[in-house]
Amino acid sequence: MARFLENIPVVTRNLLYLNVIMFVATLINRPFMIDTFSMAFPLATDFRWWQVVTHMFMHDNFLHIFFNMYTLIMFGMVVERVLGTKKFIVFYLITGFGAVLLHTGVEFLQVQGLLKQYPGIDPQTIYNSIPNVLGASGAVYGVLVAFAMLYPEARLTLIFPPITLDAKWWVLIFIGIELFTGITGTRMGIAHFAHLGGALFGWLTILYWRKTKQIYR
Repeated sequence: MARFLENIPVVTRNLLYLNVIMFVATLINRPFMIDTFSMAFPLATDFRWWQVVTHMFMHDNFLHIFFNMYTLIMFGMVVERVLGTKKFIVFYLITGFGAVLLHTGVEFLQVQGLLKQYPGIDPQTIYNSIPNVLGASGAVYGVLVAFAMLYPEARLTLIFPPITLDAKWWVLIFIGIELFTGITGTRMGIAHFAHLGGALFGWLTILYWRKTKQIYR
């Protein structure tokens, strides 16, 4: 295990460590960690400025952190080796911020719709009732998009169903599913627009670096 971890590039490895540490702390004192470090709606009374960053390292349960960290290791180590250490951490943060930006923007529009429909409702009550956001999924989606843009023809096989497709097609399928479920609300409790925000900002960042010839070290 130690040798395996040593082979993971430094940023990806330290992101893994940080997420695991935060998850263990959440298991020890869940109410404090969720209230303090997951991200409340910016107009809610529980919002704190640091949550914009810390929510990216919080996870709700074992499966949540397992799939995010598995994906981060599988694809993040490849993307980090292409971009280099400094550029990869910048990329990761950009996609994480982009994820919460789009998610919060959609929530804001939804709240405004509710306030217009029910003008007697106290806005603060609505702001405080919005669930906190947590997880690395938005940034991980950005990493997936980066991998697909760098290696679009790479063949990937899902564990279930065991179907093999090019990376570019898998990413487009995942984004399509997130867009459909986000718009229709068929899978509640998942921040679909955060995933889409991470993917969008990942695509824009790689596109910009390509055009300005900054994609490689």
